[in-house]
Amino acid sequence: MKIVALAGGVGGAKLAYGLASELQPGDLTVIVNTADDFQHLGLHISPDLDTVCYTLAGMANPATGWGRRNESWNFMAALGRLGGPGWFRIGDADLATHVERTRRIGRGDPLSTIVREFCHSWGVQHSVLPMTDSAVATIVQSHEGDLDFQEYFVHRKCEPKVRGFKFLGIESARPAPGVADALADADAIVICPSNPLVSIAPILGIPGVRNLVARGWAVAVSPIVGGRAIRGPAAKMYAELGIEPSALSIAVQYRDIARGLVIDRSDASLQSEVVGIGLRVLVTQTLMRTLRDRRRLARDVLDFIRAELG
Repeated sequence: MKIVALAGGVGGAKLAYGLASELQPGDLTVIVNTADDFQHLGLHISPDLDTVCYTLAGMANPATGWGRRNESWNFMAALGRLGGPGWFRIGDADLATHVERTRRIGRGDPLSTIVREFCHSWGVQHSVLPMTDSAVATIVQSHEGDLDFQEYFVHRKCEPKVRGFKFLGIESARPAPGVADALADADAIVICPSNPLVSIAPILGIPGVRNLVARGWAVAVSPIVGGRAIRGPAAKMYAELGIEPSALSIAVQYRDIARGLVIDRSDASLQSEVVGIGLRVLVTQTLMRTLRDRRRLARDVLDFIRAELG
């Protein structure tokens, strides 16, 4: 069974890890958001891509979910002594990733090629694709004006009130090589529990991608549990946009492209309402605190898909 997973950062990376543990390398493709990529200290930073790749390689920091395990921080300490910006923390080993990616982009290599070669170096056996090789940037429209996503998310710690989002460059972007083929050939598409507004929306916004997902058999895993985001500011964003943060709201957002929704047991009371808007529902434990949780949720999702596909 060939599966495509759409993923953002930590939450998406965790489920991608579980799926990778349950599927053969040729059977899983992970398409990752790149709209939060940005330039910092002259370097091309790809936060979601790195989080997914580090996680699949077993290199991710287990305490934070982002960055690298057993990291050192000499670079940041030296930068701070020089008065440089320290709000976006880059570990020493992580720095090598950003420097080498920037060097290769500078010589004209597409991001998709760089990701493939990095994954080979790190021993990642499954296919990881950026959503596009084009430049797309998430802009947070806030009550303070427009903010670059990392300024809002990391520097300002999601404090400004959200009014909407823009994805600069998305209209002219094209799916990265392999993205359209993977979606067209997939038996099922798993929309990971990443933020629907700023992690999954940019992937779906690449011209042609939403239609390919809608034509396939897609199941989404709700990132909202008991009215709260499993991780990150999704619930805060929904509330500030006047939308009740709930698994039902996730169902409404995905109902035009998904056939099913996976919700946590704590939201079981919403099952009938989700079914009422036309989605099949799996109720299970969606919190992924341990590696065993990631594999268990992945098995539950895959079993749900197999049962529905017959």
